[in-house]
Amino acid sequence: MPMSTVEIMSGGRNCAMEIGRRKGRILAVVLMLPILLLVTAALSAQPRQGQILTTEVKGAIGVASTIHVCKVIEDGSKGGAELVLLSMDTPGGLLSATRDLIQCILGSTRPIAVYVAPSGARAASAGTYIAQAAHIAAMAPGTHIGAATPVAMGPPSPLTPPERRRDDDDKKPAQPAPSTAMERKVLNDAIAYLKGLAELRGRNTEWAEKAVRDAATLTASEALREKVIDVLAVDVDDLIRQLDGRTVQISGKDIQLKTTAAIRVAVEPDWRMRLLHTISDPNVAFILLLLGVYGVLFEFWSPGAIVPGVVGAVSLLLAMTALSVLPLSYGGLALVLLGIGLMIAEAFAPGIGILGVGGFIAFVLGAIFMFDPSQTDFDFRIAWPVIIGAAMTSALVSVAVIASAVRVRRQRPVSGAEELIGLTGRVVSWQGGRGTILVHGENWSATCSTELEVGSQVEVVARQGLVLAVRKL
Repeated sequence: MPMSTVEIMSGGRNCAMEIGRRKGRILAVVLMLPILLLVTAALSAQPRQGQILTTEVKGAIGVASTIHVCKVIEDGSKGGAELVLLSMDTPGGLLSATRDLIQCILGSTRPIAVYVAPSGARAASAGTYIAQAAHIAAMAPGTHIGAATPVAMGPPSPLTPPERRRDDDDKKPAQPAPSTAMERKVLNDAIAYLKGLAELRGRNTEWAEKAVRDAATLTASEALREKVIDVLAVDVDDLIRQLDGRTVQISGKDIQLKTTAAIRVAVEPDWRMRLLHTISDPNVAFILLLLGVYGVLFEFWSPGAIVPGVVGAVSLLLAMTALSVLPLSYGGLALVLLGIGLMIAEAFAPGIGILGVGGFIAFVLGAIFMFDPSQTDFDFRIAWPVIIGAAMTSALVSVAVIASAVRVRRQRPVSGAEELIGLTGRVVSWQGGRGTILVHGENWSATCSTELEVGSQVEVVARQGLVLAVRKL
């Protein structure tokens, strides 16, 4: 039976509506797909409950290591990790970075365990403070902890004999007492800080004072016996096993650890943190600074070389990045730059060597005092081989530039008015002490004190304007 016009139009509208609904569903799926991917990525990036986040803290405590560890602690707090485990081996570090790291530990909502490992590792200076700040302090056999005396305290003044006190335990002379008000202030502040951390975690406060005042140290077994640490574990597996069922207190609440069934997730620093950790070494930062300065200077000396300029600019930017996170002494940096400037000045103004010697001395002194030792708790400075090598290299560069300048000065001119001096020519015409000669493919007016013949050979000895003075060969 044939369909009416109304039925045909109604069917067409229904078909169009169905197609529109399908397009709408497809569009919704397409729009929701990026959101779903982002949510999935975010969920996978966050640690889940029942995980133990582990990371290593090796070498000097600096800005890079602090940023990385604080990020791990933050992720553990947000994701509800069962435990954040820091395997530590450090000689000390920057005071500001250490305090920032301790603040991250104290502000964590999840348990933090510091494990001094493997055998042969140490938690010296800054490491002692970090271990005492952790909810759980553990050590492996063959490790040690302590020596937390601030390095900023210098030796006692020779004008005032230091007072000596006797230790109540062994009756042996202790270290000299601080002789100035500033040293006493620094010492008492460090003692109070470490004792406060030990008291917060219920550990031995008396030893904490000895660790700062007398630079006392303990082996792993001694630290356990003196209640400086909580656990002595052979390895990470043993530590996890011993921590299972232990109760720690965070923000006034008791949290029982369930570590045996937890999944361990190792968190490595990304490439940016590894790069920052590498360049923040004082020796590396110093070498990058020199490469940057000399690379840029070489580009100015030889425009168009490109490679030295690019390498120098990149090295200089990396050095500035490293110096921004290091305890830089601007006086030392100024001496280094002054030394480089004086040695370069000696190259362009050769004399009796006063500029060069002064620049060499300023360079060495600047390298020695380039970093402020009062901002660290261990020997933080540029190594002597690096200082001597850099100074000798700078001096050799200056000598090479001087030798090149002298060699160029002795060379015969190849352009300008002096180019004709010493060239030989042929007399074209001559009469009465004046005439024309052919030299360098051109005819020049010439004079001579002796009479010359046409075709004779002459040598140019001087030039006055467009007239050459010659002598007969």
